[in-house]
Formats: sequence, C-alpha cells, structure tokens
Amino acid sequence: MIRFTEDPAEVDESMLDGFFVGWPRRPSKAQHLAVLRGSFRVVIAIDESRVAGFVNMISDGVLTAFIPWLEVLPEYQRQGIGTELMRRVLDCEQMYSIDLVCDEPLLPYYARLGMTPIPGAGMRRASALRLPM
Repeated sequence: MIRFTEDPAEVDESMLDGFFVGWPRRPSKAQHLAVLRGSFRVVIAIDESRVAGFVNMISDGVLTAFIPWLEVLPEYQRQGIGTELMRRVLDCEQMYSIDLVCDEPLLPYYARLGMTPIPGAGMRRASALRLPM
C-alpha cells in the first residue's frame, strides 16, 4: 500500500533504486537524496521500504516556486501516484507562480492539474550529474 510523506528524513539511499529512466546520466543516489532533503517542499510516495515516486519543489519561500522533478517508477505508473504527488505539492496557495518545464507531449497531463503552457528556456548539463558531493 502506498503512503505519502513530506518528510525526506524518512528516506535513505537504499530506497531510491530505478529512477531517472532514459536520462543520459542518472544522478547518484547521494545526489538524489540531497535534492530531496534540500528542496523547499517534497512529497514522496513510499511502498513499504521503497520509494515509488516523488516530486520536489524549489522556491524563494514567498511567491514563486519551480518543480524540477516528478518521477514515478515504471512499475508504479498509471496508478494515480504521479497525480496525487502533484496535487499535494501544488497545495500551497500562497505561491503566485509555480512553474515547471516538461516535454510537449506531457502538457495535457499538467493541464489536467490546472497548469497552463508558458514560454520558457533552459539549459541541461548531463556532465554535472556525476560530480562528487
């Protein structure tokens, strides 16, 4: 049974197997855990002793926030876990803007959650994913 928590202290590296499918270079488990613990908000879906999915938010803590990662392990997808993770992380009415960047085919998914397409730009450096912590 899946339970949801906003406390990253409940997670350790051994619980973070199988994420970042299709990435050119996966973050290390230590980097992954550091991101969860360093985020403004995080919601984690846990199935017994394994993380099934997570979403994290970074923010100025006042009006703006950004969601860099929403991940659900492939074997847990299409069960509503990602939608519940997003519903919970978006539940912060004080934020004027909550943005994320996604590939175009995912826009309808985020639209169902009340988000609208906006123009943007970004840079991704795969080489940064394996730097020592």
